[in-house]
Amino acid sequence: MSYLITDHDILDCIAACAEAETLWIDTEVADYNTKKPRLSLIQVLDDPTDMTGIHTYILDVLDKPYLVEKFISEIMINPNIEKVFHNASYDLRFLGGKKAENVTCTLEMAKKIPYHILPLPNLQLKTLAEELCNFRDIDKSEQGSDWGQRSLTEDQIEYAHLDCIYLSQVHLKLKHISAAANIAPEIEDLEALAKRYREIEEDWKLLKSEMDNLEERIKQAMQAKNISQTPDFKLTSSQRRTVKIDLLKLANFIQTQGLDLDIPVTLTQKIQEDLGKNLENLNVDIETSTHWRLTKIKED
Repeated sequence: MSYLITDHDILDCIAACAEAETLWIDTEVADYNTKKPRLSLIQVLDDPTDMTGIHTYILDVLDKPYLVEKFISEIMINPNIEKVFHNASYDLRFLGGKKAENVTCTLEMAKKIPYHILPLPNLQLKTLAEELCNFRDIDKSEQGSDWGQRSLTEDQIEYAHLDCIYLSQVHLKLKHISAAANIAPEIEDLEALAKRYREIEEDWKLLKSEMDNLEERIKQAMQAKNISQTPDFKLTSSQRRTVKIDLLKLANFIQTQGLDLDIPVTLTQKIQEDLGKNLENLNVDIETSTHWRLTKIKED
């Protein structure tokens, strides 16, 4: 692990990282819960086989926007370098935003894996690292510490470099799981899929029926007891306001008021039938889309 604090060392590190194919990156932010958060650290790992942290570089960029801009220009917007984050949308607020290219987010990767394949209580990096990669006793207590103080504590520096190691291992594991879960459609075994479908169909029907029933009973009980929240559920209500008007009245109003409104109207099947051949006299835009529906064939 290298904790870099001088401009010279940080610039040399950025130049070296610009030659990498993939980088695993994390950040620490000072004053993160205020209106003016400040980027404190950029942690970078360039070798996923390193479990010791030797290849982890901690760049101290607090109140050094010129170094952050250098990192963005050399690393973040370079399409040839894959940048791996967990919950990338947060880090990108400080590292280039929409200008960043070739970004991989392990949180988004995990979200795309079905729950039956990745049955975890949450998709936090700590949970993924513990459950998928067998890391133990991960301490996240320093996450909310004061990253604006200088000098940083040894515990803060230790915490900062470990997250990149967790990230790289989680990324590799998720890639393997995703590859196994996403079989190319053209080589799928339809007979095996249908067999598995039949195996779980009855259980699914029973569970869905019970879940729907339980949800409705819980809602009614909370309403009857005038309870808006329990340790397990929160009951909210909303009102939907629908404004309707006769189409002819709307057309006459627009004409009499001289309004120049471009309002496309979707013609339902019923309206089309009512218009009949008159539809041919209208200058309509027709959009065609294909929808696929899977229907189970009843067994004899």
